[in-house]
Amino acid sequence: MSRRATAAAAGLTLVALAACSASLEPGTNDGDVLHLALNQTESHPSYIALNAWGEYMEEQTEGRWTIDVYPNETLGAQAEAMQLVSDGSVEMAIVSGPQLENLNRDFIALNLPTTFDDIDHQMRVVHDPTIVGDLYASLEETNNFTVLGGFTQGSRSVYTTFGRVETPEDLAGQKLRVQESELNVAMAQALGASATPMAYGELYTGLQSGVVDAAENNEVSYASQRHFEVAPYWSYTNHLVGLDYLIINTDMLASMTEEDRAVFDEGWELARAEHVELWLQATQDAVATAEAGGATFYEVDDQVFFEALEPLADRFLTTDDQWAIYDAARAASTESAG
Repeated sequence: MSRRATAAAAGLTLVALAACSASLEPGTNDGDVLHLALNQTESHPSYIALNAWGEYMEEQTEGRWTIDVYPNETLGAQAEAMQLVSDGSVEMAIVSGPQLENLNRDFIALNLPTTFDDIDHQMRVVHDPTIVGDLYASLEETNNFTVLGGFTQGSRSVYTTFGRVETPEDLAGQKLRVQESELNVAMAQALGASATPMAYGELYTGLQSGVVDAAENNEVSYASQRHFEVAPYWSYTNHLVGLDYLIINTDMLASMTEEDRAVFDEGWELARAEHVELWLQATQDAVATAEAGGATFYEVDDQVFFEALEPLADRFLTTDDQWAIYDAARAASTESAG
């Protein structure tokens, strides 16, 4: 299909979605289809959990509500999807933490490498209204969407072309690929490496050719992109637990009856739990795939890396509100809870 034809098809899709998204008075909507934009494939844990949520909604509301998930950036990249949710053309979307940080800097408190100990800690914090309630509602007036919570992106670690990484000193002089942002560059430097921003699609070739010596990600991405073929040494630095957020058009959310909103919330809670289970299984499968392809996974003292990254909070948290969110999240850490 030509670029012009693809654009035309996408435009027709958006027109159809807009026609489905009629203007609603709060508390009056007796049923509808919720269209959800996603940048992952149909085999990804996010798609599977969200699709199951739609089936749950349809069953529990006797067909009044359902969720249609549009994977593979069918409705556009995340920045475009956020705008569509804002204007009501699309009701929901999954977007990454940095996307929301661009709209409200306070979200950086949940994006720092040292905010979360692990997935369990992360999921408890990002669904605790006493910690995130005001933050999640902060975009309602300016952007007309509400943050409902999040899906984990898993714990990220370092993998290299040259061997295991036990301390930041092992990354000295090594070029570490990161996403292009000030925080990610600072994170790479704190890990001991020379930060090298690079598009994700260029990373395999970059590792293969020596443009970069290392990268950092979760095991699922490591295996699915077959980076183990060119960087077979994985060290469990566990330096960051990534996060995706679910956003919904605020007017649409307010339009639900009390009964349907209860079903909606129950379904979302089930979807979150299923996603974690699917993610953990996908992680195990990814490790097996990478090991079969020649990768070696090393357990290292990740506390060393946590301590190296701690100063980033002082650098990037610049307001009392940001510190309040960060401190509350740290107080709810897995170690504290135990």
